[in-house]
Amino acid sequence: MDADRRGWLPCVLGGAVFVVCMAGTTLPTPLYSLYQQKFGFSELMVTVVYAVYAFGVIGVLLLAGNASDAVGRRPVLLAGLGFAAASAVCFLCATGLGWLYAGRLLSGLSAGLFTGAATAYIMELAPHRGSPRATFVATAANMGGLGCGPLLAGVLAQYADWPLYLPFAVHLALVAGSAAVLLWLPETVRERRPFSTVRPQRPGLPPQVRAVFGPAAIASFVGFALFGVFTSVSPAFLSQSLDVDNHAVSGLVVALAFFASTAGQLVVGRVGMERSLPLGCAGLFGGLALLAAALRWDMLLLVVLSALVGGCGQGLAFRGAMAAVAEASPPDRRGAVISTLFVVAYAGISVPVIGVGVLTGPLGLEGAGLVFIACMAVLVTTAAVYLLRRTVRTRT
Repeated sequence: MDADRRGWLPCVLGGAVFVVCMAGTTLPTPLYSLYQQKFGFSELMVTVVYAVYAFGVIGVLLLAGNASDAVGRRPVLLAGLGFAAASAVCFLCATGLGWLYAGRLLSGLSAGLFTGAATAYIMELAPHRGSPRATFVATAANMGGLGCGPLLAGVLAQYADWPLYLPFAVHLALVAGSAAVLLWLPETVRERRPFSTVRPQRPGLPPQVRAVFGPAAIASFVGFALFGVFTSVSPAFLSQSLDVDNHAVSGLVVALAFFASTAGQLVVGRVGMERSLPLGCAGLFGGLALLAAALRWDMLLLVVLSALVGGCGQGLAFRGAMAAVAEASPPDRRGAVISTLFVVAYAGISVPVIGVGVLTGPLGLEGAGLVFIACMAVLVTTAAVYLLRRTVRTRT
C-alpha cells in the first residue's frame, strides 16, 4: 500500500503544480470591480480583458501545442511558470488598463503551455500511464486550480490589506515553490528533439482520433463558454443586481462552478464514458436554464444552483471528452491532440464572452446574458441530440 502511494506521489505533485498555474489565470476575477473603480473602464472592457487571456492560450496552442512532445514536458512547464510569474508582476505594477491586458496575455501564454503538456505529463507520471485515475488527477487539477484562483483572491481582497497586490504576491510565492517541485520531478519524454523541430500547427487530428473528437469538442466548447461568462460578468451581476459587494462571496460563487466540475468528473467512473458526454450536456442545459432564471428574477440562490448544476455538467462532459481523446491518441501525438481540444474549449471562453460585453451596452447585463444563454442552449441541445443519435448508431 505504501509503495502504491509513493508511486502516485509524482503524479499528485504534478497535479499540484498544475493547480498553481491555473489558479493564477482566474485570480483577477473578483478584483475586476476594484480595477473598474481605480481605472474607470466599462463592462465591455472587463470582458475584453478577460478574453485576451483566451487569445493568448489559443495562440500558444496553435504555435507550440506540440512543443512538449518534442523538447520534453518539464522545459515547457517551466516556461509556463515563467509566464505565470511575469503575469503576476504585471498586475502588481498595474497603473492602467494596458498592464491588465499584458498580465492577462501572459497568463494566457502560461495556460497555453500548461494545458496540453501538463495533462499529458500527469498521465505519464502515474504508475499506470493513462489510467482513469490519472485522467481524473489531470482534469481535476485543471478545474480545481481555476476554482482556487477567485476564492483565494476574493478572501484576501475582502479580509486582508492591499487587495490588488497581496493575491498576486502570494501567487508569486506559490509559483516559485512549484518550479522547485517541477525540477525534482522526472522527465517522461524519452526521445527528445531540438526546439527547432517544433512547428506551428493547424488544428488537425490523427485518423484514429477523429471519430471521438467531434462530440468531445462540442461539449468542451459549451462548458467553457458557461465558465467564461461566470468568471467575467457574474461578479458585476452580483454587485449591480443583487447588491452583493463582498469579494469573498463573489469569488466563492465563481469557485463553486469549478469545484462542481471536479465533483462531476468523479461521477464519470460510475456512469461510464459513453454516457458522460450526453449527461454532461444535460447538466449544462440545466445550468443555463437556472442562470436565465437568476437573471430574470435576481435571485442569489439561483446563481449558486446554476454554478453547481452547470459546473457538474461541465465536469461530466469534460472528463469524458478528455479521456476519450487521450485514449484514442498515439503517444507521440497525445500532447498535440489534447492541445487541439483545448483550442476549441478556449474559443468557447473568448468569443461568447466578448459578445456578452458588446451586448451589455444596448441590452443591459440581463439582456446580454439572456441572449448568450439562448445561443448556448441551442448549441448544447444540438450537441446532446448528436451524441444520443451517435450512441444509438453505434449500438445498432
